[in-house]
Amino acid sequence: MDSSDLYLDITDFAHSTPAWVQSAFELWTEHGLFAFGVLFIAVWWRARTRHDPRAVALAVLAPLATAVGYVASELVKSSVHEERPCRAVAGAADSLLTCPVSGDWSFPSNHATIAGAAAVALALAVRRLALLAVPLALLMAFSRVFVGVHYPHDVALGLLLGASLAVLTVLALTGPAVGIVTAMRASGVRAAVLLTGTDPARQGGNVSGCRLP
Repeated sequence: MDSSDLYLDITDFAHSTPAWVQSAFELWTEHGLFAFGVLFIAVWWRARTRHDPRAVALAVLAPLATAVGYVASELVKSSVHEERPCRAVAGAADSLLTCPVSGDWSFPSNHATIAGAAAVALALAVRRLALLAVPLALLMAFSRVFVGVHYPHDVALGLLLGASLAVLTVLALTGPAVGIVTAMRASGVRAAVLLTGTDPARQGGNVSGCRLP
């Protein structure tokens, strides 16, 4: 697979943009994944207040599915050994970020894989989050080409890999995760309740003005 021509077009465009645009893309590509971390925490915190244990299960599975995508990406990298375009493409403009060292392989993009997995997992947990998470993932993928450290095919297939594994992971583990959350809520243990929220049956067991023995 060769997307060198598109890589050259995007990196040439990057160098034609104002300095503040370049700086914004550099900042996003380096630190943008933290936005998904914030969303993971927000979704989990919201799920704790809901009666449905499936909401908590999906919230907890979102970062796990993302981790599965990252591990898979690293395994593919260690097998393919594709050189970075900022080192391999003749005539390319200097990358906006320092070109990673030789041996830090290009295919697939870890950032794109993580972003794709996180976006899909978050959307499965809270459907309307797709309107935010998916554009953020696409922006992350594009930024990796914009700053010159990945080919377009690295990020496109990274997104696909992450998204696919997120779906498979969530589908496979939702049932067991719901069972675990239900058991943790029913236990009444303080740490378990902190993580999963209160069991509605226990919460509704007390009547105003009365106390269960």
